Amino acid sequence: MKRLTTIFLFLTLTACGNGGGAGAANQVKAAADAARNGSATAADARAFVEEYNEKVQEMRKENSRIAWVRATYITPDTEWLSARATEKSLAFNSEMIERSKRFNDVELDEETARAINLIKLGSSMPAPNDEEKRTELAEISQRLGSTYAKGKYCPDGEESCQTLEDLVAIMASSRDFNELKEAWVGWRTISPPMRDDYARFAELTNEGAAELGYDNLGVMWRSGYDMSADEFEQEIERLWGQVKPLYDELHCHVRAKLGETYGVDKVPQDAPIPAHLLGNMWSQNWGNIYPLVEPYAGVSNLDVDAAMVEQGYTVEQMVEQAEDFYVSLGMPGLPESFWSNSMLVRPRDREVVCHASAWPMDGDDDVRIKMCTRVNEEDLRTVFHELGHVYYFLAYQDLPEVYHNGAHDGFHEAIGDTVVLSMTPAFLQEIGLVGDYAKDDKALINQQMKSALDRIAFLPWAKLVDQWRWDVFAGDTPPGDFNQDWWSLRERYQGITPPVERSEADFDPGAKYHIPGNTPYTRYFLSFILQYQFQRALCEKTGFDGPLHECSVYGSQEAGQGFWEMLGMGQSRPWRDALEALTGQREMDATAIIDYFAPLMAWLEQQNAGRQCGW
Repeated sequence: MKRLTTIFLFLTLTACGNGGGAGAANQVKAAADAARNGSATAADARAFVEEYNEKVQEMRKENSRIAWVRATYITPDTEWLSARATEKSLAFNSEMIERSKRFNDVELDEETARAINLIKLGSSMPAPNDEEKRTELAEISQRLGSTYAKGKYCPDGEESCQTLEDLVAIMASSRDFNELKEAWVGWRTISPPMRDDYARFAELTNEGAAELGYDNLGVMWRSGYDMSADEFEQEIERLWGQVKPLYDELHCHVRAKLGETYGVDKVPQDAPIPAHLLGNMWSQNWGNIYPLVEPYAGVSNLDVDAAMVEQGYTVEQMVEQAEDFYVSLGMPGLPESFWSNSMLVRPRDREVVCHASAWPMDGDDDVRIKMCTRVNEEDLRTVFHELGHVYYFLAYQDLPEVYHNGAHDGFHEAIGDTVVLSMTPAFLQEIGLVGDYAKDDKALINQQMKSALDRIAFLPWAKLVDQWRWDVFAGDTPPGDFNQDWWSLRERYQGITPPVERSEADFDPGAKYHIPGNTPYTRYFLSFILQYQFQRALCEKTGFDGPLHECSVYGSQEAGQGFWEMLGMGQSRPWRDALEALTGQREMDATAIIDYFAPLMAWLEQQNAGRQCGW
């Protein structure tokens, strides 16, 4: 499965948090500001929030279009325009945050206090309150993003260049050990030039975070979840602990099957798995190696790709199919502008950012997706995922701009994937993409294995990406240890190892979009916890009483109403309130994942009996 989407908000409004308050120096500065500006009142604060909402909406209309053109038509000119727009946005954020400090000691109503806290946490890339440094940060950000977007592997000169899509296709389909290794290594030739820029990026954003009263940018990011940064880190470890036993069993079985395919000399059975053998450029999803680990060969082989080709599916039909699902829940059809403004396939005449993403352009009906879509099941599921973002945008569009985001960032990522969980074999049969299929225990294990290779395999990766960045921002991972510490985390959490020796001449974190793109990644880990929790609640609303893995809420107005009501809350309430509104629970809970995959877990434990698991 293509993973994973970035929600693009040019003025990123991340989830709120009460942790990480201003330090003593900032309190003194705030008091001085208040003295200069006169006594601030609650009415002044409400007026400030209103002004902020108006200005953000106006800026979005201009800046989002500049960013869209830059992402869909990469030229030196569009990169320059985008850098200037980023600089302008950083300056605006700095100004608003500085002005908001005037109300630090004012007694405010709950809504105003929440809005001002969101403004302070309003960017994943806080800039120093210095014009030269803001300009430098904007230029570094653009340079990092463009280096990634334009990256190619050219082993024999320009005529031999391979794009990321070309290399990803090799990783997905090849079973040649050396060909896979070359593709893996080749893509990572694009990232070493990012190393110095990323080190400076960390310095500048840390300085911006410090001006807001946070120890570093990682602490600021972790403070956006209605709990302290330390409490949030403990929460992530708790959730990981709930799902780790299932991952460990999956890892053990996959390593054994890869050893059978490539030989135990290449895949030792007491060591981490070579990273290039898992069917994915980043080893984050393993679904492409399903044929190598299929529990029961040929049983209920749901070949959706073949059905789509046979039926002459188009990219537009894929999007229409996804739209139909959301409409079946009682949600509105997509605006006409969506169809005319979205980029659904890769243009042949220009460079674009192919990473799939959803875009709210102006806070109203102009919503879009950007994908280089191919006609296959993987991209069909990605389209379903992207429309989850789009429908979230539409649901909260009437709220004040400061609340235009998910209850926390994991919510936004979870919506579309919750819908993907309803793409059961029965649903795929209903829409004509599979015919008759086996419904016995063997078919179930095959289906769950295919799902787990994408979903359970993803969890440790989704946790470690930000763990590495938190360590970088905290200074625990200095530039001289960037690559070493990256691979230390990958071995610790994923149990994988690079296929060739790596050194600090490399910068392997930069070969993943979200690092140069500065997209926080823990949201994806949280989304994989939440989507099963959401699905369990939605299925209960439909009255479904069977195994969770058999439930599809397609066509359920009851499920759709509960879903839409939660989406409409946006970020106007703490995430626990939004979670409770849909699920009746106030804590994130991974037990729904364990329930869903219970049949596979039992099967894996039987298969792994007598094997040496772990690494």
